[in-house]
Amino acid sequence: MSSRRKALKTLSTLPLVGGLLGPSILGAAGGKVTSKLACPITEPLARDFFKELGIRTFINAAGTYTSMTGSLMHKEVTDAINFGASEYVNLDELHDKVGERIAELLECEYATVSSGCFGAMTIGLAGVMCGMDTKKVAQLPDTTGIKDEVIVQEAHAIGYTHALINTGAKIVSVKTAKDLEKAITKNTAMLWFLNANTDAGDIKWEEFVALGKKHNIPTFIDCAADVPPVENLFKYTKMGFDLVAFSGGKGIRGPQSAGLLLGKRKYIEAARLHTPPRGTTIARGMKVNKEEVLGMLVALELYLGRDHDKEWALWENQIKLISDSAKSVKGVETEIHVPPYANHVPSLKIRWDESIVEISTDEMRKQLRDGHPSIETVGNKKEVGITTWMMEPGQERIVASRVKEILERA
Repeated sequence: MSSRRKALKTLSTLPLVGGLLGPSILGAAGGKVTSKLACPITEPLARDFFKELGIRTFINAAGTYTSMTGSLMHKEVTDAINFGASEYVNLDELHDKVGERIAELLECEYATVSSGCFGAMTIGLAGVMCGMDTKKVAQLPDTTGIKDEVIVQEAHAIGYTHALINTGAKIVSVKTAKDLEKAITKNTAMLWFLNANTDAGDIKWEEFVALGKKHNIPTFIDCAADVPPVENLFKYTKMGFDLVAFSGGKGIRGPQSAGLLLGKRKYIEAARLHTPPRGTTIARGMKVNKEEVLGMLVALELYLGRDHDKEWALWENQIKLISDSAKSVKGVETEIHVPPYANHVPSLKIRWDESIVEISTDEMRKQLRDGHPSIETVGNKKEVGITTWMMEPGQERIVASRVKEILERA
């Protein structure tokens, strides 16, 4: 076989990129190349796309922030995503089967893969508001004739409640259990609880669930960043919350654009009426395709099978290494802590006396970000915050060295 025919045969097995074969690939097959950017590609799947685009990657010492693209998926998850891209299936059937499988794994009535926790909130509330009435489903966000009030503790009413008002619903803020009962009207559709702000609100989990049951109003808890611990995946449905939502791309390390909606079957089946492939609904744009559905399922299976005690010990050792390195610099003090709810992992706060270590926290973080490799952290005017749970093993040593170097130089 001629070299040209061999090249063309190889070309026929290559994937299309954006629907077109790039000029460099055509050149390898013997075609005429006019692009100045053309160059031979011997390993088309080994391209460094971020480098080509001029985007810096970084060591994630901050956590699972959306702005930092969440978490990194394990190979088994990306394998599942790639497998999903290889065949056609019926989308509703896939959601049905995966929902049943997740419900079995998490010992709850039913589940569905959503477009993140935010998407789970929107479709969950929409399911509660409309039930199985397809006329009402198509009517939203017009709530005429539909119960459209959601009661939320004032301390829980942060920006993410926008996911609720996307349905056309109204937020009713309260402070105490007494206030909540007074706020209930014939238009009350749901009670919503933000787990991350548990300590900030007067009403705690069990009382909140009891109030919902007393007045026959569904309760929904947002647990976006509340894995780990793994027990939370079971805790709140067993406690009696009718709906529970988690982000998929944080601690579970699934696709960043996916999430989980768990709870009562009647509400989740109603929530599904708002999602694709149905087209005339408020959640048409919250599509979760087969690749993400399979990726989320495999990520959950992996997470449940993980050695969580071993993983926790690793994080503690990593944080201690960075802490010891930082506080070896005169004028620097550190604090290892574990947030009680969201992002419940060993974390580090680094503070220093700026009369001794002459650098601001903003400048410290900038130098970490601008160095090689780039390191992203969190912080404020008083301290720099670091976590290690999103690092690859060994990166904690790089972070420890760079932190000490910058503080010593200052």
